Amino acid sequence: MEDAQPNSNSRPAGPALRFVAAGLLVRDGEVLICQRRPDQPMALQWEFPGGKIEPGESPEQALSRELHEELGIAAVIGARVTRVRHNYRHGGAVDLQFYAVHSFEGQLENRIFRQVKWVKLEDLPEYDFLAADRGLIRDLAAGKLL
Repeated sequence: MEDAQPNSNSRPAGPALRFVAAGLLVRDGEVLICQRRPDQPMALQWEFPGGKIEPGESPEQALSRELHEELGIAAVIGARVTRVRHNYRHGGAVDLQFYAVHSFEGQLENRIFRQVKWVKLEDLPEYDFLAADRGLIRDLAAGKLL
């Protein structure tokens, strides 16, 4: 029988924190947004493409992989635009890093979303975005970040 490791830090575990990289694909004053499918958590809400940063990946590597998996493109990942940490009411938490993507190779192909569309930055507040994205949406619509 193995000895249990003493735990000097006996605080209860906090909400699970997921690290995510997301892309702000920009062209001609528009950004690409994606709507979740009805069978997904937070169904039919809008988000930016991207996903979980896997162990051993940089945020840029994760975003490049996710954009290929979700949209079939080889993206040139630009500068980080902002970072947001959000605690969801149901107990989960997310650390989101948003990167500008001004160019990519390949034809956009919707592989996992209900729909994808190019939207003018000022029109973003008209869409029902995930709670974690809403502060960013206000800033983008106001012309503060891109």
